[in-house]
Amino acid sequence: MSKLPDRAHVVVVGGGIVGCSTAYHLAALGIGDVVLIERHELSSGSTWHAAGLVGQLRSQAGITQLLGHSIDLYRNLEKETGQATGWKMNGGLRLACNPARMTEILRQATTAHSFGLEMHVLSPKEALDLWPVMNADDVLGAAFLPTDGQANPGDITRALAQGARKRGVRIIENCAVTGVHADAGRVSGLDTALGSIETGIVVNCCGQWAREFGALAGVNVPLISVQHQYLVTEPIDGVSPDLPTLRDPDRLTYYKEEVGGLVMGGYEPNPIPWATGGLPENFSFTLLDEDWDHFGPMMELALPRVPALERAGIKQLINGPESFTPDGNFILGEAPELRGYFVGAGFNAFGIASGGGAGKALAEWIAGDEPPYDLWAVDIRRFGAVHRDRRWVEARTLELYGKHYTIAWPGEEHASVRGARKSPLYDTLAGRGACFGEKMGWERPNWFAPAGVEAKDVYSFERPNWFEHVAAEHRAVRERVGLIDQTSFAKFEVSGADAASALNRICANDVDCAPGQLRYTQLLNSRGGIEADLTVTRLDTDRYYLVTGTGFVTHDRHWIGGHFRAGEAVTLEDVSDRYSVLSLMGPRAREVISAAGEGDFGNAAFPFGAAQRIRIAGRELLALRVTYVGELGWELHCDQADARIVYEALLETGQAFDIADAGYRAIESLRLEKAYRAWGADLSPDHTPLEAGLGFAVKLSSDVDFIGRSALEAQRGKPLGKRLMGFSVDDPSVTLIGRETIYRDGERVGWLSSGGYGHTVGSSIGLGYVRNAEGVTNDWLDAGSYELEVATRRVPATLQRRAMYDPEMARIKA
Repeated sequence: MSKLPDRAHVVVVGGGIVGCSTAYHLAALGIGDVVLIERHELSSGSTWHAAGLVGQLRSQAGITQLLGHSIDLYRNLEKETGQATGWKMNGGLRLACNPARMTEILRQATTAHSFGLEMHVLSPKEALDLWPVMNADDVLGAAFLPTDGQANPGDITRALAQGARKRGVRIIENCAVTGVHADAGRVSGLDTALGSIETGIVVNCCGQWAREFGALAGVNVPLISVQHQYLVTEPIDGVSPDLPTLRDPDRLTYYKEEVGGLVMGGYEPNPIPWATGGLPENFSFTLLDEDWDHFGPMMELALPRVPALERAGIKQLINGPESFTPDGNFILGEAPELRGYFVGAGFNAFGIASGGGAGKALAEWIAGDEPPYDLWAVDIRRFGAVHRDRRWVEARTLELYGKHYTIAWPGEEHASVRGARKSPLYDTLAGRGACFGEKMGWERPNWFAPAGVEAKDVYSFERPNWFEHVAAEHRAVRERVGLIDQTSFAKFEVSGADAASALNRICANDVDCAPGQLRYTQLLNSRGGIEADLTVTRLDTDRYYLVTGTGFVTHDRHWIGGHFRAGEAVTLEDVSDRYSVLSLMGPRAREVISAAGEGDFGNAAFPFGAAQRIRIAGRELLALRVTYVGELGWELHCDQADARIVYEALLETGQAFDIADAGYRAIESLRLEKAYRAWGADLSPDHTPLEAGLGFAVKLSSDVDFIGRSALEAQRGKPLGKRLMGFSVDDPSVTLIGRETIYRDGERVGWLSSGGYGHTVGSSIGLGYVRNAEGVTNDWLDAGSYELEVATRRVPATLQRRAMYDPEMARIKA
């Protein structure tokens, strides 16, 4: 047994594939003094019984990039370490057996092309030629990624451990970690069965134990263990070593070759959680009992696809629990509760595919003290208060497990554990026909069903059932006035004698303005990439009010608070639950607010970008003259207890001006016409404000230093390699949803970061970054001819260098 050292620079806890990969990559970066602790033996948790399929396409570019890093690593790891890995690049095949699934596959193929992956759409005959042991009678088509593959999980883990040891990592097995120490909000050490160890960085790679281990430090890791079964057969005639992996999502099953036989598993719609009362302490290289009754429906789905299974000998039915998360994505990054505490867990049965890249990303995150590229889809800071409720997490996770292979519809909402957080107007809006969506547990009105129409989503890859109803809300905001409940906004107050200087260092725009003024700004990382996008209102000399997106409350709170300096007189308070927000937007908004409120709302007295305390129906509130829909309007922030009274007063007054309720799907359509950017789609840590066309919101002309300034100065004045542009398509049959490939003169130059329909301009529209290594100049842009690839079909598109609606911003400043 290795001796536990007294201290280490980094301690990785957990010796599965992700823990070993993280240690390996930390050492590869030259970070010395790394210790990996495993309470039993390497790979003894869930890694050893994983199926080992390695795919790489996801709907988000950063995660696809991460999975590509895994494959790059696995290709060369055996040669580097001398340890066999079982890696083979035999490709991956995905079937489509109904028209909707075929459309999904065509859109996935376009996404692959956008991200630079080779993906081929095959006929049923071509799919059968690749996988001759299947019955393809019901197959309409298939997608094939030649660079997908499979690996032996235990061997990969041992190879990573061997490579880590060669670079000086100390690996200590059979050593349980029993406690975590912190000092002044940062990790300071661990207690273990072999004694204590001092460290400033801990990495929780404990797999399905990650939630329990996180709790030792007050860190929430929202995942649960779910039983996952697959069977292994004896050799089958026609199954060759080069047989691609096969996913048959319409039958909820997957297959891979193993020693001349097949591994077959699936994702049943009624999954079984495991160890809900706590995980066993000595669960090592252990499986659960076979559950043939539960696996039976999977067999019934599989047999028509692979008839040979009916005659094949069964070696084993493996029932191995694995960790799953409430949104189906894994968890990476520094925990918002404790500095120096990182997490890599919750891999949703694709930990082998992710392990190499996830370990690399985590190591680079630790070394650089920020994500190395856009990893928002898996960032631990995407979770919030609702994810601390184990019952909520369990119910949503089981729903997502059951949807692992169902069609991923555009705009799809989930059904489980709804109603966790509601605006004070929830019942009122429900009575007015609201169809709600959910974000961070909040119920939010997506659209309003008129009388006689059911408030229920019917999903489609074409125009969905809410299309015309959203169009009516859109027109109400453009032509008259709309009222939108945006209570779910995340809201913070920053106060203290150093509030102005601290925020001006963190914000890209100049927020050291006069009280009563509002600034739109980004928060940047050291590379100049956009980490947040929000409004900052100065309430007083020492007090600010910040408003950001619903889903970013944890991330933005952590980013802002984490960049305050020691000794600064500044505090950050989350006041999201204190205030409701009503957005009054449209050309008649001034008439409504003037009639309902007390005060002068004229352009001179209340200009765009101003903030004032006003009264409506006797209730005091904060009015911000700002817009995300491209019209004259105000955000009205009031105490939640006053929200109903303020709403009813605006609605009653607004009847004379033909006021209408509007929801978040109308906001999306309205903002796209105005080319307003959305963080998490058009804005990300990979894009700078200059590339995003937001240079007007950056204080480079001042002498104030701010995070990311040096990176922007290096970029300023040079041809930009990418720029965010708008695109429109006149063909009414084309539906844009994002990730469509952009072609210029027949050459792939980028993809749409968001897409939708502009009901005022009357066309499908999207935003996306156009790339050119020699510089994306206006002349270069204007000289090109453009197409978008939509579900593998190229359609003519028009480049829009300016907003398609009101590019002069005359309406919002009216």
